[in-house]
Amino acid sequence: MKLDHRQTILVGLAFLSISAFWQMYDNIVPLILTNTFHMSEPVSGAIMAADNILALFLLPFFGALSDRTSTRIGRRMPFILWGTAAAVVLMNALPLLDNGYAAAPSSGKLLGFVAMLGLLLITMGTYRSPAVALMPDVTPKPLRSRGNAIINLMGTVGGVLYLLTAAVLYPSEQGEGHVDYRPLFLVVSVIMVVSVTVLFLTIREPELAAKDREPAGPDEEVEAGAGGALPGPVRRSLLFLLLSIALWFIAYNGVTTWFTTYVSAVMGEGLGKASTFLLVATGGAIVSYIPIGAVSARIGRKRTILAGVALLTACFSLGYALTAAWAGARVLLYIVFALVGLAWAAINVNSLPMVVEMCRDSDIGRFTGYYYTSSMAAQVVTPVLAGWLMRTVGYRVLFPYAACFAAMSFLTMLLVRHGDSRGEAKRGLDAFDVDD
Repeated sequence: MKLDHRQTILVGLAFLSISAFWQMYDNIVPLILTNTFHMSEPVSGAIMAADNILALFLLPFFGALSDRTSTRIGRRMPFILWGTAAAVVLMNALPLLDNGYAAAPSSGKLLGFVAMLGLLLITMGTYRSPAVALMPDVTPKPLRSRGNAIINLMGTVGGVLYLLTAAVLYPSEQGEGHVDYRPLFLVVSVIMVVSVTVLFLTIREPELAAKDREPAGPDEEVEAGAGGALPGPVRRSLLFLLLSIALWFIAYNGVTTWFTTYVSAVMGEGLGKASTFLLVATGGAIVSYIPIGAVSARIGRKRTILAGVALLTACFSLGYALTAAWAGARVLLYIVFALVGLAWAAINVNSLPMVVEMCRDSDIGRFTGYYYTSSMAAQVVTPVLAGWLMRTVGYRVLFPYAACFAAMSFLTMLLVRHGDSRGEAKRGLDAFDVDD
């Protein structure tokens, strides 16, 4: 059984377009809110958190809705096509409203911008779960970790495309005048449209989904549930897995959210140094995605995740000591952050496939929504919780905080008994084939 790499890359175009958008959104919208509309950091931060809050409700709802959808072009494709089209229209209205307010401020333009932003966030929430669910729909169960590795890599490509676009369009520091972001929004919208158009023209969702649909998964008792309900043991595994997902996202995003502040307060360094460390972690993840997919196919998803969580806990524990001794531990700290990327890849590549392994093919969208509900809930909680602890206990609590939550996710992950999948062992000369 071999993974169709070309097909998986094409399926990943949907996630590429989504990642390009969110990279731009997270970078540009805060600048618009603070520089153009002169909002305070707490107010702009609350608006920026709205996407995570909306995702708690939108992603499982539209994931489940796509499960029940049946059209000539498939279950997921209508959501991807119409969601992308609506998002492109709405997102290009934002810089127009931004420029209009900068030229002639008024409360009506401010309310119009916020309303348009809200509609855009709702639109993006309508097709993220269907887009991600498309990969397990068309990929055999034993190969989904490898497929998810490619999907994550495609998402990274989307973020890189945005960063390159921004670097080309805005090569130098801007002055105090208003910045026109219309070219940037336009180019990113073109990336989104081209990606989804190629996806639609090359992927025949109904045929591929029918070909790869299996009558039952490795956990045969999943099919035994009356009325489609999960049997008790599988349901417990799912709950512990979702709890594990929330815990390791609390740990990881706590660090990524507050690391720039931590670097300034504890290490006496600026934004550039903090960004370099986070870039090293991202690079560590990028080079690890494909090898991790291969390792997972051989030793299993659960073992790979447990190894990743253990490594993440150790790295965060070392981060506490090494940042305190920053002057003499520079090289070691870079190595630790590269290993953080490796650990995160081991976790991230396998967690979604484990979730959807516990459901029927007809419920993949709904279970994808469950995955995102857990991860988004963590991303809503951790900036507030970690920030409060740093303010009341001290900045150096950040890494112990992250290490504790990572360790807790290791314990809850031990209680997950379902969702793993391994390919059949190869024999003879086939054992030397590492391309599948």
